[in-house]
Amino acid sequence: MANPPSGGKVRGISACLLGIACRYDGQALPHTEALRAAAGGSLIPLCPEQLGGLPTPRPPAQITGGDGEDVLNRQARVIDEHGRDVTKAFLRGATETVTLCKRLGIVEVLLKSRSPSCGVGMIYHGRQLVKGDGVTAAMLRRHCICVICHPD
Repeated sequence: MANPPSGGKVRGISACLLGIACRYDGQALPHTEALRAAAGGSLIPLCPEQLGGLPTPRPPAQITGGDGEDVLNRQARVIDEHGRDVTKAFLRGATETVTLCKRLGIVEVLLKSRSPSCGVGMIYHGRQLVKGDGVTAAMLRRHCICVICHPD
């Protein structure tokens, strides 16, 4: 397999940043620089929520009782706006994302900020941003895969 143009690093990216309509609201958030990098073959799109079996569109969800690390430790849950517990789907998506990263040799992932799945460093609790990682970001860190927050 030839090395990608990213200097030998295989990198992943939240699929919504490449223009794939996979966000909870059925939208995408295409980012010009990400699209340019992907055109060079250096980025692999990942959507943990879809990998976990959630539909698109889907009700928005938030972590309750902590952050992604707490969800991994079974001390917090992910609940959608209708009160439905979607923790299993978020955990499955995070696990599948790590599996893909390991199989494809992905060493770092650029993630969509503030998401209960992909958020790096800050996630929403209600309408407020609080410190913490999303479920997938926390799991990637546990597996020594570098996570980078996409600046909004």
